[in-house]
Order: sequence, then C-alpha cells, then structure tokens
Amino acid sequence: MAAPIWPDDGIILYDGVCVLCSAWVRFVASRDTARRFRFTPIESPYGTRLAHALGIDPADPDTNAVVLHGQALMRSDAALAVIATLPGWAWVRALRAVPRPARDAAYTLIARTRYRVWGRHAVCDLGGAAFRDRVIT
Repeated sequence: MAAPIWPDDGIILYDGVCVLCSAWVRFVASRDTARRFRFTPIESPYGTRLAHALGIDPADPDTNAVVLHGQALMRSDAALAVIATLPGWAWVRALRAVPRPARDAAYTLIARTRYRVWGRHAVCDLGGAAFRDRVIT
C-alpha cells in the first residue's frame, strides 16, 4: 500500500492574499457542518510545506489543493471534490462528466485573473474568529 501524500486529511490549501480564494474558504467553512475540512494558507509555514510536497510554487500559486482520503487533488478536481462533500451540494458530482481539460481550462482562466478581477488582501486572510480553530498555520 502506498504511503499517503500528506499525514493530515481534509486539508484545503489556499492563497491567503487572494480575495477570491479567501471567499472560497469562507464558503466551504460556513457550509461544512461536519467540520470535515481544515484550511491552510500557502503563506503559512505549514501551507508552504504542503505546497512544496504537492509541487506548487508558494511564491506563485496557480491552484488550490485539497488532501482528501490520502490523495492530493488540484484545480477543478479539488474544487468539485470539496463542494460535493457539503450538505446539499452532492449534485456537483455530475460536473465531473465534463472532461478535465475543459474544467481545468476554466479553472486556470479564473486563477490567472483572480487578482485583477477580485483583488488581493494586504495581509494573509486567516478567516477571522468564525473558524480560526480550523486554520493551520
């Protein structure tokens, strides 16, 4: 049996200075009633180590990632896997029927323009008090 990619499970790696990425984390955290997920900004020591382990450049992240069931998922696979676990959102599994290259092309377009369209935080957004206990730095 292969060793897991990362010792922790249910970890979402995100760009903490990206306004869109921070909104994504708040979206997930507010709907994750089972508290399945924890979050780590790529700017944190823990997030940087995870990014390196997944082959993501922490200085220029082009994807979010999630470690789920011992596997690392990125781009559209990560987003769909996370959303599909949220109560009432299982229907998004149907979007996996869209070929990955098409899904990832849309994901990459959004990722490349995220700072121009949604902006950047001056400092890393750790989500505030609402889910501080779920953020790993």
